[in-house]
This record gives sequence, C-alpha cells and structure tokens, in this order.
Amino acid sequence: EFIHRSAYLNLFLYPEEADYERYRPLGPMWERLDSCVRKEGLGEFQVPKGEGRLVYLSLGSLGSADVELMQRLVDLLAEGGYRAIVSKGPQHDQIELRDGQAGAELVPQPALLPLVDAVITHGGNNTVTESLHFGKPMVLLPLFWDQYDNAQRMDELGLGVRLPTFEFEDAQLGEAIERLTGDDAVRGRLKELGRRLQDNPGTE
Repeated sequence: EFIHRSAYLNLFLYPEEADYERYRPLGPMWERLDSCVRKEGLGEFQVPKGEGRLVYLSLGSLGSADVELMQRLVDLLAEGGYRAIVSKGPQHDQIELRDGQAGAELVPQPALLPLVDAVITHGGNNTVTESLHFGKPMVLLPLFWDQYDNAQRMDELGLGVRLPTFEFEDAQLGEAIERLTGDDAVRGRLKELGRRLQDNPGTE
C-alpha cells in the first residue's frame, strides 16, 4: 500500500482549519497534528536590514535546484524593493543574491518564519504547515506531488495566492505579495490561526 496503516497509532499533519472535509472518516487510530514545528535558533544567520517588506523564498531542495527559476524570483524581489531571505539549496553557488537579500544553502527556517511578512514556497507540506503555524501568507509555485493540492487549498481559503510556476508574469509576483500583506482580514485570520497552533504544539 502507498500509505501503511498501523493498528495502533497513525499521525497526520495538517491544521484542521485548512483541511478538506473528509467523505470517509480516517478511523479511531488516526490522530491529527495541526502543526509540528521544531525549535531552532538563528545561529550566525544575519537577517537583511533596511526598508521594505521581508519575504522568505524557499522552493525546497528539489525546486531550488532550478537555478533559472530561483534567479528569476530573486531578481523580481529585488526589482520590487523587497528584502529577502533565500534558501538557496544544492545549487547555492549559482544563485546570485542582490542588495537587501541574504541566503545560504540551508537556512534555519523555523527561526526565520516569525520574522518575515510573506513566504514564497513550492507548497510542500512542511513549509505550508510551518507558515500557517506562524501566521504567514504564502505565494505558492507548485512543482509536483502534494504541492498542487496545498497550493490550491491555500488559494481557495484566501490564505495564499497560487501562481503558475513557470508561466506567471513578472508583475503578478509583486501583486500577490501586496494583496496578501495589505489585507487586514487575511492577516487577522492567519494571526488567529497561528496563535491557536502555537498554543497546542504538535511536538508536545
């Protein structure tokens, strides 16, 4: 089977507010973890100083290997006047950061997410649930697997904006960031959701 089912305990990770209503219940041996975020410090990582909204960019280890896509996103953020933190991934030496940007092959994501205004993500389950844990809106650029479902769901709920990963027009990225960060209702919903998730951490 694609998913092994234990007779004793099964855990699944997704906030209840963001989940779909299930046609068939999972059964009594399944337990939801709304979020499960590890504790991590900033270490020596330096957050870029300056004016402008701070955006976190991460396309995961596979997505970040697309240097052309990553460089386009980095450049668009710079052109839009955004500060940025970039998780550069395995091709880190080929991605050139601009003024007001900081990044590395690996960055302390759980420590950085509380500091940013918005997240650009591939829509992987970890980044989506961690962004919700800290109440951050998302621009989603799905590439494969669960990412399409997560991107569509965040868009449907108004907690993010799904863009066509390779076909979006330059202006759409900034428009999505501005729409999400400038909407008090969306920010309020995310703040409330994040507060609930942090008050009931899945790690405990």
